[in-house]
Amino acid sequence: MSRLRLPKVAKKSPAEVELMRQAGAILARTLTKLCEAVRPGVSTAELDELAEAEIRGAGAIPSFKGYNGYPAALCAEVEEVVVHGIPRKSEILREGTLAGFDLGCIYQGWHSDAAFTAAVGEVDELRQRLLRVTAECLDRAIAAVRPGAQLAQVCRAVQDHAEAEGFGVVRSLVGHGIGRRMHEPPQIPNFVDNGGFAEYDLVLRPGMTLAIEPMITAGTYEVRVDADGWTTRTADGKPAAHFEHTVAVTKDGASILTPYRCQP
Repeated sequence: MSRLRLPKVAKKSPAEVELMRQAGAILARTLTKLCEAVRPGVSTAELDELAEAEIRGAGAIPSFKGYNGYPAALCAEVEEVVVHGIPRKSEILREGTLAGFDLGCIYQGWHSDAAFTAAVGEVDELRQRLLRVTAECLDRAIAAVRPGAQLAQVCRAVQDHAEAEGFGVVRSLVGHGIGRRMHEPPQIPNFVDNGGFAEYDLVLRPGMTLAIEPMITAGTYEVRVDADGWTTRTADGKPAAHFEHTVAVTKDGASILTPYRCQP
């Protein structure tokens, strides 16, 4: 499919995957508590403090804080914010909106990365459907992970489902490999085009570890970045949703290393 050069993707040993599983368990517990704390009236800064305290209390390090100068442990993704929203005391969650949270941690030198989006109180039918479809996109992508599959099959699983439901698939932001570093090869787009990524041809093998993260919008897939250099919003101001898991490729398929509980 692609004539570009395939990146070298590191495979982890069973012992290394187990350490990543321990990092993922810390992250999953933290994200589950965050999901339980999402309600009208809470600030994104309060949730950031909760996330950092949980991670540090478990003997891990919040991997986002200080990464390329990012100022917080948590990325807050309220309504039209797709990724990288900086938590603020002044940003109060409101009934009827969507609030997403992306978080990473490092444990014994190994990274985990995951995200969820939740309804703040009761939301309208469009937002309910956007949440459901985005979560299903992640489920379908993970189901496509198996030894011998091409990465394009994972990418296509997201795009086909989202677009069949009338939603947009963000093009300028992608998932990634993960391990000793937060971002490792390969890049993992949520769409397939004609040769834009060499990674489409990558054959999945046991020991590869991937952060798969559909970013789906209620309108255009185009985004814009705020003056802070981080906060990335839909260009048309319509809501977005974001779900992510860190997974390991095994001989039987995919093993989710970040099994948080937060269902749309």
